Amino acid sequence: MHDVMQVFLATIGQVEPSQQPGLLELILEADIIVQSVLFILLGMSVVCWIIIFNKFTTLNKAESRSKAFLDQFWKASRLEDVYDELGRFDGGSVPSVFRAGYVELSKLTNPDNKGQTRGMLSGEDNLQRALRRAAMAERTRLEGRMTFLATTGSTAPFIGLFGTVWGILLAFQKIGATGNASIQTVGPDIAHALIATAVGLAAAIPAVMAYNFFNRRIRVMNTEMENFSDDFLNIVKRHFQVR
Repeated sequence: MHDVMQVFLATIGQVEPSQQPGLLELILEADIIVQSVLFILLGMSVVCWIIIFNKFTTLNKAESRSKAFLDQFWKASRLEDVYDELGRFDGGSVPSVFRAGYVELSKLTNPDNKGQTRGMLSGEDNLQRALRRAAMAERTRLEGRMTFLATTGSTAPFIGLFGTVWGILLAFQKIGATGNASIQTVGPDIAHALIATAVGLAAAIPAVMAYNFFNRRIRVMNTEMENFSDDFLNIVKRHFQVR
């Protein structure tokens, strides 16, 4: 067994490292089309990771501020006290809905505005519309740039596949021109093709995973905003004369 290991190590030692091109060297030697594909995929991947980190921070802030706001909201005895403390919850989704509802409620309960909505929507309808509009605006904010993640996840593998097909096509062209199908002849082009495939998958997989992860969290936040809107309307019906 010891003799076998010595032969194996001696064989490895006879392989010159310079004969094995590195990944960067393979990319630099690739065709301009393959390099363009790799550049596009790399750019998409970088943008995706920027969006992922930004979205992760934004959603964490929205969730934590909303949770803290709800604790404060249900402990408070007056809506005015909650509104005065809204500055502590900037970036939260539910606080943004409350702000819109409170401002609309202030307009409806202001004696100077009495009778201005007659013949149009009722006060309750106006309040409900304000809450719904604020929730939709907040969801739009949370979903910002999510489309790019979905686009990358669905298109990056096909862009990489284009580079793969192009690399294989170049390999066949070399076989036809030289009549030689040795690995030395077609190896570099096959390597370029496989690199394009790998980069396409490397760009698509994190994008798809992040999109699904963030989309689920946004749906949860949207449900919380809808539930809070219903609770806020119930509180207004019980304690305020809004018709």
